Amino acid sequence: MDLSANPDSPLSGGGGSSSIGSNSISSSLSVGSGGAPQSPSRYEAQKRRDWNTFGQYLRNHRPPLSLAQCSGAHVLEFLRYLDQFGKTKVHAAACPFFGHPSPPAPCPCPLRQAWGSLDALVGRLRAAYEENGGSPESNPFAARAVRLYLREVREHQARARGVSYEKKKRKKPQQQLTVGDSSGGFRGNHHHQPPPGPPSASC
Repeated sequence: MDLSANPDSPLSGGGGSSSIGSNSISSSLSVGSGGAPQSPSRYEAQKRRDWNTFGQYLRNHRPPLSLAQCSGAHVLEFLRYLDQFGKTKVHAAACPFFGHPSPPAPCPCPLRQAWGSLDALVGRLRAAYEENGGSPESNPFAARAVRLYLREVREHQARARGVSYEKKKRKKPQQQLTVGDSSGGFRGNHHHQPPPGPPSASC
């Protein structure tokens, strides 16, 4: 999710560098063992764009905010602000298509950021904060309010869109046991020997 793709958005400075730790997060190409520059991974490139986007959001905030002043409440403001650039239809409770995964017709319900996109974004920004010198204990992206907000968004969008975000549990493969051996002790061609009979009586 490229959050700086909209040129009319105040977050459109994704190409410019941010004053908040922009030199710490893959701001230059990494150099391999042979000395040749290597392009950053897709994840690292997206993380850098997201970090620059958030930095510009802080600068455009009224009043402007520094990273040290940023709290979980400011992160929630940022996430709600991004909803205006969302592309996921989230039906209102009064909409006839509420809970319908494939609506047969258009409706005036608003577009929002999908829960999966927000969850991934928060994960990248949480890592970027600590890579830029932030303390894990004071990480605003790890705040309880942010976790609760993401949970509420997931549950609401699941109901409104008629989809499930629950992870499917993998079935464990059943182990086949050798016939006549419930404990796995007898394997291969080993045969069970009958117990010896009683000794014969002496004359």
